[in-house]
Amino acid sequence: MIAIGQSWHGAYMAEFALSDQEIQMGATMAIPSKIKYVIIGAGVHGLSASWHLAKELKARGRGSGEDIVILDKTGVGAGASGIACGLIRAFYYQPAMAAIMRGSIDIWHSDPEGFDFTNCGYIALVPEPQNDDVEAIYGHQQAQGFEPTLVQGEQKVFDYMRQLFPDWRARGHTSILHEHESGVAFNKPAMQGIADKAEVEGVRIVSGVKVTGFKRNGSGEVHEVVTDQGNIEVEQVVVGAGPWTGQVWDMLGLPDKIDVKGTDGAVHKDRDMWAYWRLQEGEIRVDPNMYVTADGKVPPVFHFDSMEPLVSLKSGQVITDGLWGIYWKQDKRGVQGGAEPENLGSKAQIDPYGPESPLYTVKEDFEDQWTSGLSHAMARFENCHHDYLQAPSGGVGCFTADNFPIFDYAPGIPNVYILADSNHGFKMISVGQETAKVLMGEKSDILYPFRYSRFAEGDLHPVSKSPYPWG
Repeated sequence: MIAIGQSWHGAYMAEFALSDQEIQMGATMAIPSKIKYVIIGAGVHGLSASWHLAKELKARGRGSGEDIVILDKTGVGAGASGIACGLIRAFYYQPAMAAIMRGSIDIWHSDPEGFDFTNCGYIALVPEPQNDDVEAIYGHQQAQGFEPTLVQGEQKVFDYMRQLFPDWRARGHTSILHEHESGVAFNKPAMQGIADKAEVEGVRIVSGVKVTGFKRNGSGEVHEVVTDQGNIEVEQVVVGAGPWTGQVWDMLGLPDKIDVKGTDGAVHKDRDMWAYWRLQEGEIRVDPNMYVTADGKVPPVFHFDSMEPLVSLKSGQVITDGLWGIYWKQDKRGVQGGAEPENLGSKAQIDPYGPESPLYTVKEDFEDQWTSGLSHAMARFENCHHDYLQAPSGGVGCFTADNFPIFDYAPGIPNVYILADSNHGFKMISVGQETAKVLMGEKSDILYPFRYSRFAEGDLHPVSKSPYPWG
C-alpha cells in the first residue's frame, strides 16, 4: 500500500483558498492607466493566455509580459477554476474537443509538479446505447496520437475492471475506454502554477479589481476598460471570466438572444445566448489508502454511466431506473466527484460564488445519488454515505447556446477576444496557447470550430448520448 499523501504532491485543495491578506496584497498593486493587453479573469484561460501571449510577444520582438495585466475581482483561481474537480481527460465525442485536449494534455505533462498534475489515467464506462459513441471517441483519440485501450463486451469489461479492483461489482457496461495519458490536477495549486509562469514572464496579476464597463470608439473597438479603481486605456481585451462571462457580455452591449441554425437547416429563433447550470460535486472523507488499485497504485479517474437501477443506500428505494451517471477520483483526503448538473435557465445569481453561496450548493438528493452510485460500482463503498462530508460545495457554470465553447472575437468588436468555455475549461489549458497565436494575427485551426458564426452557419458540434450537457 502507498502512504497517505505519497500519491499526490502539494497540499489538499481546500488549503489553497485565498486568504484575506493575500487578496489585499494583490489589491495594493495599482492598475495601469494605459496598457496593450487587459485580460479579465485569473482562472485557467486568463492565466494561460497571458503566459503564452507574453512568450509570443517576446519571441516575435513585439513586446513582453510587461504589456499585459490580468484583472480579477478576487484573486487567482477564485472562480470556477479554483473549485473544479480537476479531471484531465480527452473523452470527447466531438473531434474539435479532442484536438484541444491533445495540446492540453501535452502541456499538463510538460510540468506535472508545477501544475500539480498526476498522470493516473481516466476510465469511461458506458452501457450498450453508447457503444457507438465510445468507438467514435476511440477513433478521434487515435487520430490525435493518443493510445487508449478500448474494451467491448459486457463480460470483458467486467473482467477488465475486476483486474483493477477485485471488489468491482457493477454490471451492464458494454464499453470501456481507458485513457493512459490523462489524470487529475488539483485546482488551486494548478492555477497558482500557471500564475507563477505568467509572472515569471513579467505579467502583472492585479486582484481585488472589478470590471464595471467598457468605452468603445467609433469603429466599435473598446478603447477603455472601466473598473472600480479607474479606467485603463487598452489596445486589446481578452475575456476569461468563466461563470461571469454573461455579465461581461452584457457590459459589452451584446445581445442575450441568438438565432441558431441547426444541422438540419432549420433556424431556431431567439435562443438564450447563455444558460446557467448548478454543478453538483462532493466528497467522502476516507483514508485514501482504501481506494487504490489491486497493485496499490493511484486509481484512474472514473466516468461512469449506467442503465442499471440505482438503489439508495439510505432508504433502499430505487432512485432511478433510467440512464444515470457519476464521476469520481481519489482525493488527498478521500474520494471526490460529482453527477449531472441542474439547469437553472438563462438567469442565475453568481455572487457569492461556489461554496460561499447559499443558493447553489448541493442538496441531499445529490449526496444520496452519488454515494449510492459509488456503492453500486465497488463493494468497498458499501456504507460510504456515512463518510460523506457535509460541507458547502458546487458552483454555477455559464453555458453557451449549444453547450460548447466560444473562442472568438466578440461579434462587432474587433479587439475583444472571448474565451467562453461553457464549463469545459479547467482541463483545456492549451486554449491560452492557441489564443496567443490568434492575438498575434495567426489563424488557429484548433479554435476555428468554436467561432461565434457557427450558430448562424449551422456548423454545430455533434452531440453524444451522454446524460451530461457537455457531451
